[in-house]
Amino acid sequence: MKTLSLAIALLGFAALPALAEQNDITRLESNADVTATADRLAAGIEAAGAKLMARIDHGAGAKTVGRDIGASQLLIFGNPKGGTPVMEQNRLAGLILPLHVLVYEDDQGKTWIAYENIDERLDDLDGIEAGDDSVQPLKGALAKLTTAAAGN
Repeated sequence: MKTLSLAIALLGFAALPALAEQNDITRLESNADVTATADRLAAGIEAAGAKLMARIDHGAGAKTVGRDIGASQLLIFGNPKGGTPVMEQNRLAGLILPLHVLVYEDDQGKTWIAYENIDERLDDLDGIEAGDDSVQPLKGALAKLTTAAAGN
């Protein structure tokens, strides 16, 4: 439900600059359409040795109920090497992991990549602090993969 709420909330951030963080969400403007950007992200995930676990087409889902939210795809991915150390500290991290990245088109036709600040998401769990060494690889992966997928 939180992921669905995030997807809906992200659609309202159309006026932000090309790279911005607001409400613990980082957004990057892509130089390609949603499908091409999501394809680049998926390829980067696989090349980095992580596993793409799901690719959810929210835009197509909306069309099945007669609605149009524009192109919007959620990619869910992870790597046990990165996630396991975090879950060893608190098993509830499994509610937050694997990582999620939304690629979507705003009302002006621009393509954006968005993800939640992983420090903030995990900080509420006992035993995991913002800036924790076990979280740094996840932060680095999100930044590197999304920047490459944006093509900027």
